Amino acid sequence: ALPSFLHFFTPSTLNICTMRASRASLAILMAIASSASAFAPTKKFNTPSSTLLRATPATSSNFLTPELAQSCIEVASGTPLYAYSLDALSKSADACLAFPNAYGLTVRYAMKACPNGTILKYFLSRGICIDASSGYEVRRAMDMGVPAEKISLSSQELPQDFEELVKMGVKINCCSISQLERFGKAFANTSQKVGVRVNPGVGSGGFSSSTTGFSKTNVGGPSSSFGIWHEFVTDGTVPSIVEKYGLEVERIHTHIGSGSDPAIWQQTAKLSLSFCSIWDTVTTLNLGGGYKVGRNPDEKTTDLIEIGTPVADAFRDFAKEHGRELRMEIEPGTYLVANAGALVTTIQDKVSTKSSSGDSGHIFLKMDAGMTDVLRPSLYGAIHPITILPGSGKSEDVGNDVESVVVVGHCCESGDLMTPKPGEPEALEERSLRAAEIGDIAVMDGSGAYCAGMSTKNYNSFPESPEVLVTADGQVHLIRKRQDLKQIYENECDLPAGVI
Repeated sequence: ALPSFLHFFTPSTLNICTMRASRASLAILMAIASSASAFAPTKKFNTPSSTLLRATPATSSNFLTPELAQSCIEVASGTPLYAYSLDALSKSADACLAFPNAYGLTVRYAMKACPNGTILKYFLSRGICIDASSGYEVRRAMDMGVPAEKISLSSQELPQDFEELVKMGVKINCCSISQLERFGKAFANTSQKVGVRVNPGVGSGGFSSSTTGFSKTNVGGPSSSFGIWHEFVTDGTVPSIVEKYGLEVERIHTHIGSGSDPAIWQQTAKLSLSFCSIWDTVTTLNLGGGYKVGRNPDEKTTDLIEIGTPVADAFRDFAKEHGRELRMEIEPGTYLVANAGALVTTIQDKVSTKSSSGDSGHIFLKMDAGMTDVLRPSLYGAIHPITILPGSGKSEDVGNDVESVVVVGHCCESGDLMTPKPGEPEALEERSLRAAEIGDIAVMDGSGAYCAGMSTKNYNSFPESPEVLVTADGQVHLIRKRQDLKQIYENECDLPAGVI
């Protein structure tokens, strides 16, 4: 009997799958069954508690002292700005390159996490390749000196120039049946190598405690549009397209977002490997990313050695059974850059709505940044640590007074909230921070991933913020200038005279 947690399969669907399945298909179905329990909806989420968020505030951020923060501000000619620690980038790169593997490893940086050219060049110098999510990212990476053959593209939108990119050496993973058809028509009967991204039917993710079957951060399962649904792989649909156009499947790609549990990772690997058994031409399995990073005190960072060891064992088991030694690919984004970055801002206003009795209302700190720079709290209630530093930039001026405040951004938008309540993205939460005055510095740590690269820049016509790189010896280098106001609207066009 199949486990009861296969809630997305009806009895009739299971019967049809069983009748139509080949030996490989049955193996895949059982792999999905064994993995589904690990990804079943749960009420436990890796979010910091309100108690810890009210703990005694730190006197410095992850890597910025008051003096170093002041140096960043001087180099960037003011706030807001993004600062990145080269030392932290180096350590995370070391960890990813040491991921356990059986028959070879390729690490691909998910460049959407933070696409600054300096960071791309640094990871390239470390032997890390690129995972791109659009044709534009491919071109951007190549403009930064990344060779085409070191770039893999898995995209929701297959670019119009994909044929040219393939001929240049870019590897493409087809993420839908229509993408595979377009790819096949472009390279019919040429034995062109191709990757297939599979949605294996399970996934994980979520910031909200109310999340059950769906989360905006899910990248697998029936509520996710990413990849080709696994039944189309096992029922012959995808193999028939591959055969029709004479393609050669060399890569299987899955991305589930698996967290930190070694047992879950082993199940994930077995599930993904089961798809590799369908084509004997497959030489590489890409397991995607999803390695959790603890931005806050009680959040766990994935131990890559711990989770990778059983994954390597699963690759060895596959080799024993099928006689093929598959190369492993991983695509870390958050893991490589999240805690290597910080948003440095200035407290530009402080207002109170507290009643005379003090029983209601809040003290609000307004930063000179917001969703225009870090969208994650507004988008899905992500929690970032915030540290108040003295505006003087001197450690001796760090105060001892603490107050409970709500931190908000500078946009004329009620959702521009930097301190949402853990597990409840729509609710605000007070934080215990060092008492701040207008002009003090506020550093939002954990802002290296999906912040500069995923901001709502130019909303309210706020310009794109600059970026700086901080070396291990404390030198600060500008790696992106602040955008000019005119650059925001320079592509707008005037109407002919008389139209309005």
